[in-house]
Amino acid sequence: MTDIEEYKKNHKTSYLAGEYKRLEKHQKELIEMSTDADVQALAREELETIQSQKESILKQMENIVADDEKEQQFPNEVVLEVRAGAGGEEAALFARKLADMYGRFAEKNNWSFITLHESESSVGGYKEASFEIKGTDTYKKLRHETGVHRIQRVPGTEKSGRIHTSTASVAVLPIRVHSVVEIDPADISIEFSRSGGAGGQNVNKVETAVRVIHKPTGIDVRCTSERSQQKNREKAMSILTAKLEERKREEEHQSLSKERKEQIGTGDRSEKIRTYNILQDRVTDHRIKQSWHNVEGIFSGGIEEIVLALQEALQ
Repeated sequence: MTDIEEYKKNHKTSYLAGEYKRLEKHQKELIEMSTDADVQALAREELETIQSQKESILKQMENIVADDEKEQQFPNEVVLEVRAGAGGEEAALFARKLADMYGRFAEKNNWSFITLHESESSVGGYKEASFEIKGTDTYKKLRHETGVHRIQRVPGTEKSGRIHTSTASVAVLPIRVHSVVEIDPADISIEFSRSGGAGGQNVNKVETAVRVIHKPTGIDVRCTSERSQQKNREKAMSILTAKLEERKREEEHQSLSKERKEQIGTGDRSEKIRTYNILQDRVTDHRIKQSWHNVEGIFSGGIEEIVLALQEALQ
């Protein structure tokens, strides 16, 4: 039996649930009125119409709930973080190259790609940076990018031709509609400061930049993308929630010991997942032991084949 009361609790289906109850009530009234053959003949057609309308409304509500469940599992919004690892300035340049790669991939998929926070190195690389990506299937496509990426190349400043290896870590945090963690307001502290960079007088003179610190874990989130303090604060809180959810997920995975070693990898930031070998023009994903050529094309956002291969391997 259909539990319409559950649909009434969901703000997306509450109106439809009300219509369903109204039709149900009218349907009962018609049945009670149909005491003789003449009335039954007149009511039969209307009862069939009502039943058809009820079935249509029920189907709509089921589809809305199914879409919600899908969105909860694979959100259409993520925060992507890149952080320079081993390799000094070369690592920072690599982190920026990865960020540009995901930005171009987002453009190819018609996703929005907004810089939330960036800390640049002295040569224009990224010590760390975070980006908001919104669009259809963002988390579904990018979820396997989390981990340590490695590049092997000869830097322009290397006169002896020696190959340098640098690393950068990537984290993809899903922003879910319904959170599974609750944050105690007493556990956070919030700092405000002036945003740097371009943006006009408002950005430079008003304290719109927000830093949220979760005291029990030491996790801190910075957001400077919005022009108002309140919006940056809201965005920073949603990112903090996503980080705490990721932390909880990793703790649960660790408790599964050997069962945690899935064929696709653990998804930890500490796991080396991919190598970009410039001299050999080859990109290798170590989790599925598969390689692709045309490194520059991949850095230009052409990672669709890699993304699809990872999705298939997981299935």
